[in-house]
Amino acid sequence: MKMMKGFPLTGLLVCGVLTTSGCSSVMTHTGASQGYYPGTRASADLIADDNTSWAIKPLAAIDLPFSAVMDTILLPWDYFRSDSHSAHDRVLQSEKMAGTEASLATAASMPPVSH
Repeated sequence: MKMMKGFPLTGLLVCGVLTTSGCSSVMTHTGASQGYYPGTRASADLIADDNTSWAIKPLAAIDLPFSAVMDTILLPWDYFRSDSHSAHDRVLQSEKMAGTEASLATAASMPPVSH
């Protein structure tokens, strides 16, 4: 019976740790390619930054080892993405191929709007 009383609190704590583990790693992997171990670097930067809130630093310190593990698991994905360009680079390349800049330079300017 004693074990059942402590289980909800322990279970809630374990679920909380598991759901927040590797948070920085997941957030940095959803954006553009940022190299290897981006979540670990993000957590370490938060801890070292003097402008980071006192409430965030302990959370970043807890997240750091989990992000390192998640970044290690995602290392093949980072290697795969390292050859591809970022979305910004792809858009610039597409605009260059389509001649967007040249067509915008020759476009007529907008007439002034009178009120």
